[in-house]
Amino acid sequence: MARYIGPKTKISRRFREPLFGPDKSFEKRSYPPGQHGQARKRGKLTEYAIQLFEKQKAKFTYGVLERQFYKTFEEAARRKGITGENLLKFLEARLDNTVFRMGIAKTRSGARQLVSHRHITVNGKVVSISSYSLKAGDVVGVREKSKTVEVIIDALAQSNNKKFNWINWDEKAMSGTFLTYPERDQIPENIKEQLIVELYSK
Repeated sequence: MARYIGPKTKISRRFREPLFGPDKSFEKRSYPPGQHGQARKRGKLTEYAIQLFEKQKAKFTYGVLERQFYKTFEEAARRKGITGENLLKFLEARLDNTVFRMGIAKTRSGARQLVSHRHITVNGKVVSISSYSLKAGDVVGVREKSKTVEVIIDALAQSNNKKFNWINWDEKAMSGTFLTYPERDQIPENIKEQLIVELYSK
């Protein structure tokens, strides 16, 4: 499974957002990395640089590498509706992201690990592919043998019952239903998806 394994705090500091979840190091220094990161004044960015910056932020946020991200964009462009919004909807429908949204894992990288280690089921069957695309009505849950795994119990205890309109979570059953693709205003991520569309349209 291809994934980003480089320094995460450094990337978060570049975008000035904790893209990979809670990070004590980021909280200490939220300015750009480097010896002069706090005092450095960046020159005016070109249009291309701004668009590329936004695409990279989206890729790091959802933990998707370039090839898979572009395939998702192509699928979004083929579907009816606004391409940028479709892109975010498809990213939100990924299994690893949904596991994260349900609170089964504290971070998306943690969710990917749970999926790849076969702790997660979809409609009662174990699925170990993080990029698995969910459809409306799919039931995502914790495998029966994995319901006592400490990492999962700890994550659910700290999830603070965050609710998303496109997900229905059953705490007792440790499972939830992916009801539908979310609308753009329901997705909390700070991503300017139109800039990504403009970048790929060149």
